[in-house]
Amino acid sequence: MACGTLNVLMSAPPSSANDLVIARPEGLYCPPGDFYIDPWRPVDRAVITHAHSDHARTGHGHYLAHTDSAGTLRQRLGASIPLQTLPYGEVVEHQGVRVSLHPAGHVLGSAQVRLEHGGRVWVASGDYKTEADGTCPPFEPVRCDTFITESTFGLPIYRWPTQAVLFADINAWWRRNAEAGRASVLLCYAFGKAQRILHGVDASIGPIVVHGAVEPLNAVYRAAGVPLPPTHRVTDPAMDREALKRCLVLAPPSAQGTPWMKRFGADASDAFASGWMQVRGTRRRRGVDRGFVMSDHADWPGLMAAIKGTGAEHIRVTHGSVPVLVRWLTENGLDAQAFETAYGDEDGEAPAQDNAPSVRAETDPVRAEPVEAFKAFPEGPSTSSGRTDIEVEGKASQDHPAP
Repeated sequence: MACGTLNVLMSAPPSSANDLVIARPEGLYCPPGDFYIDPWRPVDRAVITHAHSDHARTGHGHYLAHTDSAGTLRQRLGASIPLQTLPYGEVVEHQGVRVSLHPAGHVLGSAQVRLEHGGRVWVASGDYKTEADGTCPPFEPVRCDTFITESTFGLPIYRWPTQAVLFADINAWWRRNAEAGRASVLLCYAFGKAQRILHGVDASIGPIVVHGAVEPLNAVYRAAGVPLPPTHRVTDPAMDREALKRCLVLAPPSAQGTPWMKRFGADASDAFASGWMQVRGTRRRRGVDRGFVMSDHADWPGLMAAIKGTGAEHIRVTHGSVPVLVRWLTENGLDAQAFETAYGDEDGEAPAQDNAPSVRAETDPVRAEPVEAFKAFPEGPSTSSGRTDIEVEGKASQDHPAP
C-alpha cells in the first residue's frame, strides 16, 4: 500500500486493541476501518481534513473530504482524483466505523474527523482555530473519549488579537501608505490567510492586487459563497501607476524579493501576516516593515478551550510544541501522549527557536446534547524547572515558565 521513503520517527504512544487511531509510517491509521487520516505516504483510503499541502497529498487510491474542500483539492492534486465529499454532520459507515466531519474553523472546507466504533468516540482535529473569521464555519467542539489535537502554537506566549483589533491595525497601515502614495504589500499564505484578509479589510481604501497564486483560490471561495471584494492582477489595465500607489497587494511569502515585486515601486511598504510575528525578532529576520500577528491555527487559550470542550480524558498531540503541551495536560490530570507526524507549518515561516475571552455553551452536532460552558485551563505552565527563550513581540522581555 505504501511507497517511497520518509525520514520521520514514529514516536507514538503504545497502542492497544481499543485504539481507533494509531501511528503508522504512512500516517494516522484507523485499524477497524482500514483507512488513514491525512496520510503523508500513498494509501488506499484517506480521509482529508483540509487541502493544505502538508495534510493533502497526491497518490491515494480514494479521498474523503468535506464538500467545500473539493475545489481546492482538485486544483492542487488534480481534477481527476477519486474524491468523495461529505457535508458537516453527515455520517458514513465503513467496516463498522461511523465517520463524520465537523467544522474546524481553519480554512474553507477544514474539518475535524469524528470516528465511532464499539462504543468509543475519537476525534482528529486536523488544523483548527477557535475564533470565527467569516470565511468558513467556525470551530465546533465535538464530545469524544479521545481527542487528537494539533499544537502548532502550543506555548502560553501565543495569544492572538481579536479580528476587530487585527483588521483595524491592517487598515490603518494600508490607509497611511495610500495617503502617502505608496503601495502596501502584505505577504501571507495564498490559501486561507489571503482570503481571510480580503474578507476583513476595508476595500474602500483602495484597489486590491493579488498574486497569481492567490486568485485561483479566491475563485474557489467565491464559488462557495464567501463574500470577497473585487481583486485585480497587476497586469490589469485599470492598475495604472496611480492605482498602484494606493493598492493593497496580497502575495505569498515566496514572492518576496522576486522581479514581480518591483512593479510596486522601491518605496512600497511591506508586511508579513503570521502567528510567528508574536515572537520577537521574526519581523526583523523576514526583512519587512511591519508584522501582523495573524494565524489560522489556535493560540494557547484556543487550544485549552478546544481540548476542554471535547470532554476527552485522553489527548493525543501532534505537530507543533508537542512536549510542552503533553506535559502541561498530563500535569493537569489528562492522559496526554504524543503522535509524531509529518505535518508542518504550511507557511514555512516558523522561527528557528520554536521547533518542530469567555466561552459560551455549545451544542454537540452529533449527540445534540448541550456542552457545558467551561473555563480554559490556567494561564500557562507553572514550574521552577526552567524558562522559555522566546520573547513576545511588543512586550517587555518576560519569558513564560516552561513546563
